[in-house]
Amino acid sequence: MRRMLTFLAVAVVTVATTVFIATPAQAHGYISSPPSRQALCAQGRVANCGPIIYEPQSVEGPKGLRNCHGNVARFAQLSDESKGWPATQVGNQVTFNWQLTARHSTSTWDYFIGNTRIAQFNDQGRIPGATVSHSVNLGGRTGKLKLLAVWNIADTANAFYACVDLQR
Repeated sequence: MRRMLTFLAVAVVTVATTVFIATPAQAHGYISSPPSRQALCAQGRVANCGPIIYEPQSVEGPKGLRNCHGNVARFAQLSDESKGWPATQVGNQVTFNWQLTARHSTSTWDYFIGNTRIAQFNDQGRIPGATVSHSVNLGGRTGKLKLLAVWNIADTANAFYACVDLQR
């Protein structure tokens, strides 16, 4: 009987340890430079951003969206245009640098200004490295621009979203 109780106690402790101590997977990726809205929040450069400050890499939602928060309610501040997002001064050609905390088989990386896709990079299902860079031509657009970058995952119905405010 004592052996059975010891076994059960060890089993309960093992399961509890696994459930309560194991770190959840940190997903997945965001643009670090020029800084995306979630990067600006995580760096403390924009106030009152909510929980995105702790997980800038987690703006994941269904493919095909055209907003900064990927329809994730707790990240809705990323689509709030009244926050006065600081814009990064750039030229016509901009290199966007992604930081990936969990790498996924990738179909495409899409870049939009408004509803116009201005660039697409096709990874044909490959798994990217921990950092990815794309050089995007802004097509002569000037003024303050909000660029939406979308990382489309190949083997799920989801994508990761990042908005970057630019001044040209």
